[in-house]
Amino acid sequence: MRKSRLSLFKSTSMMISVVGIIMIILTVIVVAYVGYSIVSSDITNDISSGTQYDELAELKAQYDNLSVKFDNVKSTYYSSGPDEVKKYNDAKIELSRAKSAIENVQSALDAGKPSNDADSRIAFAKEKLEVANNAYNNL
Repeated sequence: MRKSRLSLFKSTSMMISVVGIIMIILTVIVVAYVGYSIVSSDITNDISSGTQYDELAELKAQYDNLSVKFDNVKSTYYSSGPDEVKKYNDAKIELSRAKSAIENVQSALDAGKPSNDADSRIAFAKEKLEVANNAYNNL
C-alpha cells in the first residue's frame, strides 16, 4: 500500500511539473508573438507614414507653385472689370479649398491617424488641387 501511494504521488507530482513547464513555454510563446505583432505593426505604420509625409511634401510644393501662378495673374484680373475679378476670386476659392485639404492631411499625420484615413485625405487633397489647377487653367 505504501508503494502504491508513493508511486501515485510521484506520478502526480511529475504530471504537475510537466504541465507547469508546458504552460510556461506556451506563455513565453504567446508573449513573444504579441511582442512581434506590435513591433511589426509599428514598423509598417512608420514606413507608411513616411511615404505619406513624402506625398504631403509633394502636395505642398504643388500648392506653392499654383499659388505663385495665381499671384502672378492677380493684378491683371483686378485691373480688368468686375466680371474678371469675380472669375479670379472663384478660382482663388478653389485654391483655398485645396490648401484646407492639405492642412487636413497634415493634421491627420500629426495626430497619428490610421494609414487608410491619411491615404483617403491625401487622395481628397490631390483631387482638390487638381480642381484648383483646372480653375487656374480656365482663367
